[in-house]
Amino acid sequence: MTGSGSGGAAEVMPPGAREAASQPRPRPGFRPDIEGLRALAIGLVLLYHAGAARLAGGYVGVDVFFVISGFLITGLLVRELGRTGRVSLAGFYARRMRRLLPSALTVLAAVVLVAWLLVSPAGLRDVFLDVVTAALYVVNWRQAAEAVDYSALGTAASPVQHFWSLAVEEQFYAVWPLLLVAVARWGRRRGRDARPWLAGVLAVTAAASFWYALALTRQAAGAAYFSTGTRYWELAAGGLPALVPGSWWRRVPRWAAGTAGLAGVAAIGAAALCFGEDTAFPGPWALLPVLGTVAVVAAGAVAVDAPAGRLLSLAPVRCVGRISYSWYLWHWPFLAFTTVWLGEPPLSVALLAVALSWIPAALTHRYVENRFRHAPERSVRPHRSGLVLGAACTAGAVFCGAVSWTAVPGTRLAEAADAPGAAVLTAGDTDLQRSADALRPLPETAEDDVDDAHDDCLVDQLDATLASGCVYGDTSSGTTVVLFGDSHAVQWTPALKTIAERRGWRLEVLTKSACSPAEVTMWAIQLRRAYTECDTWREAALQRIEAEQPALVVTGARATTPVAGDGTRLGDTAGAELTEEGYAKTLRRLTGTGAKVLTFADNPHPAQDVPSCVSGALDSLADCATAKGDALGFEQVGEVATDEVDGASLIEATPMLCRGGECPAVIGSVVVYRNDDHLTATYVRTMTAWLGGELPVAV
Repeated sequence: MTGSGSGGAAEVMPPGAREAASQPRPRPGFRPDIEGLRALAIGLVLLYHAGAARLAGGYVGVDVFFVISGFLITGLLVRELGRTGRVSLAGFYARRMRRLLPSALTVLAAVVLVAWLLVSPAGLRDVFLDVVTAALYVVNWRQAAEAVDYSALGTAASPVQHFWSLAVEEQFYAVWPLLLVAVARWGRRRGRDARPWLAGVLAVTAAASFWYALALTRQAAGAAYFSTGTRYWELAAGGLPALVPGSWWRRVPRWAAGTAGLAGVAAIGAAALCFGEDTAFPGPWALLPVLGTVAVVAAGAVAVDAPAGRLLSLAPVRCVGRISYSWYLWHWPFLAFTTVWLGEPPLSVALLAVALSWIPAALTHRYVENRFRHAPERSVRPHRSGLVLGAACTAGAVFCGAVSWTAVPGTRLAEAADAPGAAVLTAGDTDLQRSADALRPLPETAEDDVDDAHDDCLVDQLDATLASGCVYGDTSSGTTVVLFGDSHAVQWTPALKTIAERRGWRLEVLTKSACSPAEVTMWAIQLRRAYTECDTWREAALQRIEAEQPALVVTGARATTPVAGDGTRLGDTAGAELTEEGYAKTLRRLTGTGAKVLTFADNPHPAQDVPSCVSGALDSLADCATAKGDALGFEQVGEVATDEVDGASLIEATPMLCRGGECPAVIGSVVVYRNDDHLTATYVRTMTAWLGGELPVAV
């Protein structure tokens, strides 16, 4: 990430000239205030990632980096264009590679090594896949796709998750220089100054990106956060001041520049203090830190010794900014692996991890980043060695990740006959399994252990229409049974489908991701907004049920799905109260159809990702169990609502998931959960006999 790079990233002189990190007096053209601005950005990011509650919006530090990168890169290219009449794309990419990739390779290689030591076998493949996508600078696409995947909730953060912002910048670097060269050639052929045209192109593309950011943030804020298209305008906003001729800046009064600089720093600080996880981001609220950063950059172009510039140019501040790229690379793996090792760390431990990450950051900055960046070209062809070095670094990181992925050890798959699952409980076996040499499903693939109804009938969050063709059992039967709810309802289909086939029922599945049957507006965590698609879908499903007059309706939902009120996310207590009221309202509508109504009480929620734990604890499965009180430490909104409605009954599965005071991760050689709250289809299948006894024989 150029914006978070070493001190040289603040240079506005030709890239061929060097500046030693320890040089006491910056030469003319160097922007010490930008080096200090990077320190402000990295400080916000570090404190935010460490969990500082007062800086819940510290993620805006990344936006500051984006603006800085757009300014520096555009300025570098435009100055080369003005000096030589052309832009050497080979030279540009060679310099970027020499500066960024050796340090990135160092960190990615270290992540691979530490992951082998600390991460469970079930989590290793995900880590190594992330390393590959990070090395190729496309990890943000992977994260954007997962950001609207409800099943990704609760999974451990990747130790290279922070590479998403680097990927966005690299993708910008791949496009903007080509666009600049094309516009410059067009202007030269017509004898026109390229700057106004470049500014126009940058402004138009920035406007399109900002519009896209607004639209995607309203629809799916989680995906928008990682998208290149929604972030391009931030880099473009930084590029626009770099296109302003120096003579124009000299016309701006110094007092105006000083005021703008202070206002810009204040805007960045306000965003960090006032924003939070539920802020619609990156549009439109990203305007505050982005325009604030543009103001600071522009103020420094007028007078670098203005008040904000003097503050940012202090030696200690610049020292932090100088190593910000390396520190950014190292801090997140330290935090991620600390979490793997010790569990969710308190603020003091997280801050210590961040502080310790300064040591490899400083070493990497001095012995890797600066050494490769300032190494002289040794090729007879200019920039060839830089391109070769960059390709070698990328290939090396991809090789480390790919080879490690193939070498991950696997668990032996148990034969179906040797994995009775819930049958050991119905047979009266009270001795919980403490070890295993074979399991079913494999912990490494347990996340994907779902019934086909999960893929075919669980409607995506962004879709408000009912899934078609989700009918199982005897499709011509006159007895219709409806399963209605969210992913915690659809997880019961492996058993329900078998029961429907045996009893001659027509089973209709009406389920939607993260959408409770309760008549209340939910809050979509990944979308970061009120879940209006759920409201539309739920009403359509209820009307369909009322029209079909089924004999039996079975509902189910995750009890802890958050609730929206007046467009914001409500607290747990207020949300639970509204959900209980809404669930009771839904149950009354269902019983009003004349159907028998049953509600699944939500299953226990383990304290960790079960497959990851199990894969590393085959000889001590008790380590992966969760105390029953902790696993059920939430308000059972469905149970409360069912108690209030005549004609509605409860199905309580806890006796088949917990024994005594604990809820095991493995029962009868079957992995019970596929993440930290959803049951595996394999285990639910072993509960068929039990569930058959809970359902009415005749409906």
